Amino acid sequence: MDDLHKFDDIIEQLQEKFTKIGQDTEDHLHGLLHSKPITYWDYIQTDALLNLQIQRTTLPDEMVFIAYHQINELIFKMILWEIQQVAEEENLNIAYFEEKIMRVSRYFDMLTTSFDIMREGMSIEQYMKFRYTLTPASGFQSAQYRMIEFASTELINLIDYRFRKTIDRDTPFEHASEHLYWQAAGKDYKTGKKSTLLVNFEKRYKGDFIRFMQTYNTKNLWSRFKELPEKDQKDEGLIKAMRHFDYTVNITWVMAHYNAARHYIESGTGDGEATGGSDWKKYMHPKYQKRIFFPELWSTDEIENWGNN
Repeated sequence: MDDLHKFDDIIEQLQEKFTKIGQDTEDHLHGLLHSKPITYWDYIQTDALLNLQIQRTTLPDEMVFIAYHQINELIFKMILWEIQQVAEEENLNIAYFEEKIMRVSRYFDMLTTSFDIMREGMSIEQYMKFRYTLTPASGFQSAQYRMIEFASTELINLIDYRFRKTIDRDTPFEHASEHLYWQAAGKDYKTGKKSTLLVNFEKRYKGDFIRFMQTYNTKNLWSRFKELPEKDQKDEGLIKAMRHFDYTVNITWVMAHYNAARHYIESGTGDGEATGGSDWKKYMHPKYQKRIFFPELWSTDEIENWGNN
């Protein structure tokens, strides 16, 4: 019975924990008597996860396409989780900021190299068949990726460069959202009419985007960086991490995506168009929109040649 004393400290901590939230410690201890041990498959929800890959065709390589994009979305979730911690950290410092930025960069480094799976891991013949069952859906419609952009930089840096002079901090979010760089890929450039791709996307997510923009308006990564003391903003390690993140997301990863898409779309076996009907080259290639999260960390020459190398 003397061994029970070694649990006294833990019991005291449990009592303190449950008292703070108005709970009875004894009730929770009774619950432990009847709870079952956790298993890997229950904790990870393996069965549910492995039943989310629903093919629209009988072509085997469609499974690769579905699973790959679902993995991307899980990684995007992890990225948003890291950025949120920076956004909400009350005592932000160089070490914490750099650590989180590098975590996010490693996720995007992994996403970049993973495009070999897309480019080399599917039969062109099969892809060019099952892709037609996806119309008008497109990877363009990844809401989490849009949220990563909103959470990374000030909104003006995501506005189509043709309209940046007409938009400032006093511009309503609703109006600004109509001039985001990716809007151009979802509109007929002659008539300005929105494609079904864009209409469906906005119907599902526009309200969420507006609320997210408002939330991250002053606590995105770039805004939080500029809140740091001036001497901290000049820290070489942090600047290097910020530049690496910016370049990785807006050039390296984008170009890997671009080259994978070109491998299939320009294979000569289809119509040369993306599944959603977007002008995919001008939407994806970084040299056209010059998507840059942290513009003040780059030289004029680097910005002018963004995406050309």
